Amino acid sequence: MAESGLIIVDKPGDWTSHDVVAKMRRIAGTRRVGHAGTLDPMATGVLVIGVEKATRLLGHLALTEKVYEATIRLGVSTNTDDAEGEVTATASAAGVTEAEIHKGVAALTGEIMQIPPQVSAIKVNGQRAYKMARAGEVVELLARPVTVHAFEVPGISAHDDVVDVDAVVTCSSGTYIRALARDLGAALGVGGHLARLRRTRVGPYDLSLARTIEQLAEECVVLPIGEAVAAAFPRRDVTAEEARVIGHGGRLPAAGLGKGPIGVFGPEGDLLALVEEQGRVAKPIAVFAG
Repeated sequence: MAESGLIIVDKPGDWTSHDVVAKMRRIAGTRRVGHAGTLDPMATGVLVIGVEKATRLLGHLALTEKVYEATIRLGVSTNTDDAEGEVTATASAAGVTEAEIHKGVAALTGEIMQIPPQVSAIKVNGQRAYKMARAGEVVELLARPVTVHAFEVPGISAHDDVVDVDAVVTCSSGTYIRALARDLGAALGVGGHLARLRRTRVGPYDLSLARTIEQLAEECVVLPIGEAVAAAFPRRDVTAEEARVIGHGGRLPAAGLGKGPIGVFGPEGDLLALVEEQGRVAKPIAVFAG
């Protein structure tokens, strides 16, 4: 059986996240492979892959903070809000000042309400929005609360009628960088889209841990499941008796480590479970013992 753990992939451009999963099934030699949070095909960078028991971590890891490096092109709008879509409008951005760009960026920083792109995986009445949009339907998507912890602009460059804004965005799960590009362009009155996107971090896992598909084909580097959990979540070490209880899906007294998830480790240092603290008890949400 393949080792249970995480594989941090540096996703190439033009690959879907599903393409990466399919390739990693062959490299890891198991069908039990999944990913924590989709990356659009044009995007590169950190894609967290779970193997065997670690697939049960992925839903929890998908909710962690993420960091992106992006280039936003002002002056051109597309139907997907990124470079893969069809151009729907153009307007000269030559008159946009750096001060206006920084003001627009500041307005998109913090806790904001964001309308997802029309072409997205959001479900509307049971159907994916992108399928409805590609069928010609106008999809009414509701604004959702997201948090942009930091929206830095290390560089701005003008090229004829377009302006490229280099950005580094630290944000909560569910934030669309494409939508930030669209909304910045709209606020500046010239339109905009995402020209380049690279994810540099998901939770504690960054590019320093990532390997390309080619590198993984030569050596499949797996971060063991215990190390993966200890890096991402608070750790709780328990006694042999507590380990027996949690191994059978039982509850433990809360240890005051926060809501969770919390990684629970046995006396030998082996990962037993993820728990959430609810009031005075710690309730298992995933058990890995046995």
